[in-house]
Amino acid sequence: MSSTMNTTPTEIGVDRAGARIQDLTVIDVRTPGEYASGHLPAAHNVPLDRLDHALPALREAAGRGDLLVVCASGARSAQAVRKLAAEGITATTLAGGTNAWRERGHDLHRPEGARTTWGMERQVRLVAGSLVLIGLLLGLVFPWAMLLSAGIAGGLVFSALTDTCGMAAMLAKLPHNRPRPADLDATLAALRG
Repeated sequence: MSSTMNTTPTEIGVDRAGARIQDLTVIDVRTPGEYASGHLPAAHNVPLDRLDHALPALREAAGRGDLLVVCASGARSAQAVRKLAAEGITATTLAGGTNAWRERGHDLHRPEGARTTWGMERQVRLVAGSLVLIGLLLGLVFPWAMLLSAGIAGGLVFSALTDTCGMAAMLAKLPHNRPRPADLDATLAALRG
C-alpha cells in the first residue's frame, strides 16, 4: 500500500487483501447494523460519522501497520480514506467493499447474537421510494404535494452526480444505525493496542 496525499484513495483488490488480511488492521466504516450483518474477519467498526472521534486511535493503529478501510461498496471507505489522508494517516480502501469480498467467496463474520438491519443502500431505497409514492398519492388530492416527489428525485440525481448521499447521512443517525457508546469505546481501545 502506498502513501499518497492526493484526492484519489489507494485501492487494494479483494484477492490481494485476502492474502494479507492477517497483516492488516481492518476498519469497517458502515453503520453498526450493517456491520452486524457481516464484516471482514477481525474488522473494527468505526462508523464514518464517528471517524473524527476515532482519529487518535486510528493514528496509533496506522503507526503499527497498514490500515484497510471497508464499507459495502467502496464509496464510504474511499471518503474515509480521503479524510484520513487529510489528517496525515495512510490507509487503503477495499475495491468493491464487503459486497465484492462476499462475491469472491470470502467469509463474512457476524457478531454472535447481534441483530441485523438492512444495509444503508436498501434503507435509502425504501425511504426514497416511500416518499416518492406518498408525494404522488397526495398529489392526486393536493397537487403541490408532488413537489415532495420532485425533491426526492432531485436529491437522488445530486447523490449520483456527487457520489454522496444526504439521505444515508440522515438515516445513519437513527438509533438502530448508531453504535452504543460502550461498543465504540471498546473498538477504540482495541485499536490503541
